[in-house]
Amino acid sequence: MLRHLVPAAIRRPFARYSHAVEIPAGARLLVVSGQLGISPDDEIPEDVEAQAALCLAAIEACLLEAGMARGDIVRLNAYVTDRAHMPGYMAARDRFVADPPPASTLMIVSGFTRPEFKVEIEALAARAD
Repeated sequence: MLRHLVPAAIRRPFARYSHAVEIPAGARLLVVSGQLGISPDDEIPEDVEAQAALCLAAIEACLLEAGMARGDIVRLNAYVTDRAHMPGYMAARDRFVADPPPASTLMIVSGFTRPEFKVEIEALAARAD
């Protein structure tokens, strides 16, 4: 079982995430590559929230393929191309993550391989079978 940590000795998280998640010995790990906001038929929405939802749907497909679920995510790393994209990303993330939420990092980057992409999200999941 994963153990989500929010130590009282440090400031509470700024948003919906845990400061740390402990993975038990012997757990299976799944490392999900950065996913971009593109549909299976190559459509790329203009809206960052819609792109983030596609990224998270791709992560969920990887989880399901590995016999895992959203609650097995221990860390999300997200990258957006502008501070203005943070609320859209966070809205999609907050709808997606299980309780308690995983550890999370959000970074602002200069861009991705194609200029229409505004967000990329990668994940680490663990499951103690």
